[in-house]
Amino acid sequence: MEVPRSDPSAAEGPPVFASFIRFVAFGGGTGVLCSLAVPTLATLMPWTLANALITIASTLLCTELHARYTFRTGGRAGWRRHWQSAGSAAAAYAATSIAVLTLHAIEASPGLLTEQLVYLSASALAGIGRFLILRLMVFTTVEPPAPSALVRRPALVTA
Repeated sequence: MEVPRSDPSAAEGPPVFASFIRFVAFGGGTGVLCSLAVPTLATLMPWTLANALITIASTLLCTELHARYTFRTGGRAGWRRHWQSAGSAAAAYAATSIAVLTLHAIEASPGLLTEQLVYLSASALAGIGRFLILRLMVFTTVEPPAPSALVRRPALVTA
């Protein structure tokens, strides 16, 4: 059984600047949508629960987008990368929750615009940290192919 070798340049991924621009587009775009979804959902439940649910959904979506487009791994993220990405998402969740809870501790009833500015600012800072973690630890190599993708070659018979 022969395991195909990957191109070493493919394992390095795309250039950092190009990856970061795609990361901002996908992650930032999703973050803006989340910033609208969290307060809407928070009208039905506690803010931290709404933030947790939106964080889980957006992390699943963004991990797939980052695997396919941002870091160009050549396919789906896979469970290993989803779990690894979840760790950085948990840190981002903590950062946004602490920022908004701190705002509410300072100002009992902040306006929606103020809350959004605090949430988006915390998300942006957490996003930079997530990019570094994803780039340096999660999407560092191209995953090996599935066993069904391995090609069996007949043995060469020499006389």
